[in-house]
Amino acid sequence: MKTQHMYVSYIKSTIILLLLSTTMALSQEENNTVRDTLIYKQKYGLRLGADMSKLARTFIDDNYTGFEIMGDYRLTKRIYLAGEIGNEEFTTDNEVLNNTTSGSYIKGGVDLNFYRNWLDMENMIYIGFRGGASTFSQTLNSYNIYNVNNQYWNQQFTVEEGTEFDGLTAFWVEIIVGLKAELFNNFFAGINAQLKGLITETAPDGYENLYIPGFNRTYDSGRFGVGFGFNLSYLIPIFKKDKVVVQEKEAE
Repeated sequence: MKTQHMYVSYIKSTIILLLLSTTMALSQEENNTVRDTLIYKQKYGLRLGADMSKLARTFIDDNYTGFEIMGDYRLTKRIYLAGEIGNEEFTTDNEVLNNTTSGSYIKGGVDLNFYRNWLDMENMIYIGFRGGASTFSQTLNSYNIYNVNNQYWNQQFTVEEGTEFDGLTAFWVEIIVGLKAELFNNFFAGINAQLKGLITETAPDGYENLYIPGFNRTYDSGRFGVGFGFNLSYLIPIFKKDKVVVQEKEAE
C-alpha cells in the first residue's frame, strides 16, 4: 500500500514538473516576440478615367466611333460607388443591310474589392454590379432585295432607304469582373470583362435593334451581351483613413 502511494505521488510530481516546464517555455517564447504596430494612411477619393479600348477601336474600326468616361468613389475599405457614361456609333454592314446605330448610355452601381492590399497599396481585384440605360436611334441606310431561283438566293437590287428610327431606349443589368493596379502615385491601369442581361427595349415597328450603345450588338446573342475594357484612371484623394497593421518578430 505504501509503495502504491509513493508511485501515485511520483506521477503527480512528474505531471506538475511538465506543466511548469511548458509554461516557462511558452513564457520565454512570448518574451522573445515583439509586436510592432504600424499605421498607414489609406486614400479615399474620386477616381476618374477613360476606356482606352473604345478610343483604340475608333481609330482601327471604320464602322465604330465611341468613348467612355468612368469613375468610382470609395465608401468603405472594400465598397466603391462606380459608374460609366459614354457615346457610341456603330454601323452594321453585311450582305443583307447597312444600318447605323448612334446614341448615349449611362451605367451605375457598386464595386466590391476582394484584394487584401499590403501596407498603403490601393490595388483592386473586384466584382461589380451595374444597371444600365441607353437612348439611341437607328438609320437603315440600305438593304438588298433577294429572290429565290432554283433554291438559290439571287440578289435583285439594293434599296437606298435612309429611314431613321429615333427615340429608342434600352435597360439592362450587368456583372463586371476586373482589376486595377497602381502604376505610379495615384495613376492606375485596369482591365475588365462584362456580362450583360437585357431587361427591356423599345424597337421600331417591323424592325429590330441590331446594336444598343453600352450594351453591344443583339442580333446574334439575344438578350445577352458581353464586353471588355482597358482603362487608365487617376485618383483624386479627398481624405485619408488610418490602416493599422500589427507585425510580430523575434526580439534581438
